[in-house]
Amino acid sequence: MGRMSPDELIDAYCAVWNEDDPARREQQLAAVWAKDASYTDPTVHAADAAELLDHIASVRERRPGARVERTTDVDHHHGLARFGWHIVEADGTTLPDGLDVVTLTPDGTKLARVVGFFGPLST
Repeated sequence: MGRMSPDELIDAYCAVWNEDDPARREQQLAAVWAKDASYTDPTVHAADAAELLDHIASVRERRPGARVERTTDVDHHHGLARFGWHIVEADGTTLPDGLDVVTLTPDGTKLARVVGFFGPLST
């Protein structure tokens, strides 16, 4: 497989959150996650892949059958990207939208940092 576009990279990252099998989830994350990458959202800071995988497993346990879906185009420039997403519960209920801001590795092939926000921006 050749180099992924930012859209493909983000979609592959979202697929990690949707994978039920822990071994496949780990393999999928390794394909998009830089060695020293981190993940931060309002509930957690994961300093490495192992911590992120633990967090994803915990989320999947609390929300069995739920899926993360990208809801916007991927907006990217200068090694940064942002995209909207939401979680769809197993029963089809959609949770409020979120926004992730991503830093790509200098070569643009992996994610170096993901910062997530929940819900709409306040006005």
